[in-house]
Amino acid sequence: MVKNLKDILSNCSVRESRGSLDLKISNLQIDSRKVNEQSLFFALKGTQTDGHEFIPQVISNGCSAIVVETKQNLPDSITQIIVDSSAEVLGYIANEFYNRPSEKIKLIGVTGTNGKTTTTTLLHKLYTRLGYHCGLISTVVNRIGNEEIPSTHTTPDAISLNRLLEQMVNDGCSHCFMEVSSHAIHQRRIAGIHFTGAVFSNITHDHLDYHKTFAEYIKAKKMFFDDLPNKAFALTNLDDRNGMVMLQNTDAVKKTYALKSLADFKGKVVENQFSGLVLTINGKEVWTKLIGDFNAYNLLAVFGVSQLLGEDETEVLTILSDLDAVEGRFQYVKSKTGIVAIIDYAHTPDALENVLNTIQNIRTNNETVFTVVGCGGDRDKAKRPKMAEIACEKSDRVILTSDNPRSEDPQAIIDDMLSGVQDQNFPKVLSMTDRYQAIKTAISMATTGDILLIAGKGHEKYQEIKGVRHFFDDLQITIELFNKMLK
Repeated sequence: MVKNLKDILSNCSVRESRGSLDLKISNLQIDSRKVNEQSLFFALKGTQTDGHEFIPQVISNGCSAIVVETKQNLPDSITQIIVDSSAEVLGYIANEFYNRPSEKIKLIGVTGTNGKTTTTTLLHKLYTRLGYHCGLISTVVNRIGNEEIPSTHTTPDAISLNRLLEQMVNDGCSHCFMEVSSHAIHQRRIAGIHFTGAVFSNITHDHLDYHKTFAEYIKAKKMFFDDLPNKAFALTNLDDRNGMVMLQNTDAVKKTYALKSLADFKGKVVENQFSGLVLTINGKEVWTKLIGDFNAYNLLAVFGVSQLLGEDETEVLTILSDLDAVEGRFQYVKSKTGIVAIIDYAHTPDALENVLNTIQNIRTNNETVFTVVGCGGDRDKAKRPKMAEIACEKSDRVILTSDNPRSEDPQAIIDDMLSGVQDQNFPKVLSMTDRYQAIKTAISMATTGDILLIAGKGHEKYQEIKGVRHFFDDLQITIELFNKMLK
């Protein structure tokens, strides 16, 4: 694909340009190592590096067109486009370069601390069963129809995002369901993207290492809704205390869903068991394979989107009753000796509390609840003691272990968690840095009927230690250890 530079700048706010705009552009780049003679390079200011520092390398690689935020002293042969925000402009240029793909597909964005992956994945499954050819952009995997494309970020960078959307359009997709992270909103990765609708699930303590304050975290989420066009819809969880905050300044059509409040899409949990969830949605009873109140909210959001997009209510509810749980989200496995293990991605205090509350609501109190949990390194440290405190309050036995320690000392992370354990709870707590041994220990301590929650990693198939990713799959390891019990 080759575009004229002047043409792809048509919808951008450019402060000043120097040099010729009559250039052929065949690719957009934010990585200085990948540029060539027909690249348009964007000097982005990131949290770790500043793209302006790599401009000499970019020029030496033959690039003759650069987007910058500060005017550079460059040869006349180099075109520089000076803008207020390279990240913002990147979104609009990528949208134009890839032929405005988001305007040719019904794109639904889902944001919130918890529930994004489940909601988008269930929407993709639902709409596939309804007969549509759909795309999915999620933390776990990206999909074009049934084709899997590896996912590296919850929300891709603007170039990758628009390229992926164009692939979906060219492949005949009519809908795409996309997770929208707070980082992506704040970093303007979705600038220029046209959304048909947006969903807010909830907001709780997370990512404060990046956003610094909870108010800034809320503000980042809210920007997504503020930017929606008036023909889009904005669907929010009315039971979340910040749910209506998201809708305050949006021009979109405002809709709500809730379990505890009167809403446009109203649900009520009738029965909650390990075998599934019975709930009413807008007065109609439906049984689903999913478990827990948090999944009731996810199902309500999915139902609400389907109705706002004009689908048949009965057909939607029939399909929802047959959908399986999403990988690594309250994924349930039972040993032949009768021990129940639940694998869940819960890596925030609220998510962990929700999962443990669900277990408490289902248990008979004749069994022991074990929780194996850790916290990621190089991430929000403030949540570590809270995670441990919740695990202790809601479990009979707790094993604190490693999640993805990344560059941090695993024991130091566990020590941070231990600071949240109250004196009376220390007798129920063990700690060990080796996650495999932690899971093995919990299984060895459990007896028939006991419940084991393995939290924090969910779908992830690796453990990152000192910059190296080692294969690690909580579900696979649990099943293997269950099988060894029988030998």
